[in-house]
Amino acid sequence: MFNVLNITFIDILDIFLVGVLIYQIYKLIKDTPAMNIFLGILALYIIWIIVKALDMSLLSAILGQVLGVGVIALIILFQQEIRRFLLHIGTKYIQHGRFLNAIMGRNTDNKTLEGIEEIVLACQRMSDSYTGALIVIERLNSLREIAEKGDIINADINRRLIENIFFKNSPLHDGAMIISANRILAARCTLPITDSTTIPAHFGMRHRAAVGLTESCDALVIVVSEETGRVSLVQDGEIKVMNSITELRISLEKNISAPENGRKKEQ
Repeated sequence: MFNVLNITFIDILDIFLVGVLIYQIYKLIKDTPAMNIFLGILALYIIWIIVKALDMSLLSAILGQVLGVGVIALIILFQQEIRRFLLHIGTKYIQHGRFLNAIMGRNTDNKTLEGIEEIVLACQRMSDSYTGALIVIERLNSLREIAEKGDIINADINRRLIENIFFKNSPLHDGAMIISANRILAARCTLPITDSTTIPAHFGMRHRAAVGLTESCDALVIVVSEETGRVSLVQDGEIKVMNSITELRISLEKNISAPENGRKKEQ
């Protein structure tokens, strides 16, 4: 006789890991069109279970054939979400691990404090003059593929250069600037647009592009609004409006510079 109380530690761990996996998948697809597709597939599966329990052979066979190719269908329908999920796992739980970073020689401090200061001062000037800007700061995930679709610059970070690139009459002002390894790598780059429906209407295409990129990688994106002059920092698909230029500076130093390197440069 089966004893429902005979649950081992492995069973509890199994249930817990499945719950974590489902929750992570839910976080990735919530508020996107993929959520409705997922709910539709789930409803179809529940109907199939009911039909099978009622011994409705013909309908059960048809639904069984449809669900039999469900894995392939899910891969096709959710290819972007699956890619985001794998990137999320690799970035958050693997690449950010100190042990693996030490083995691979990775360094998360891709900007010096001087470079951050140049970016901050440029953002302050562009905010005052209501100049729209979209600045992407590369961290662990490479943005080389996106940069190559724009115009390669490969220059030192300089506030005047940043302002000139985003000047309204500049041929490079459309699109995003990519900053990598303490250098301005490229400008006029195209970013993916998010499918999220929760972004407030007053945020424009620059914000939607920033969210779209940060949903699939660990980059930081600074957005300067052309309409309001407000500066926002976008990370992990979330927009945070900066209350002051000092808050932007602190946020960048916290997320880009390692504490040890920051202290060394101050000395």
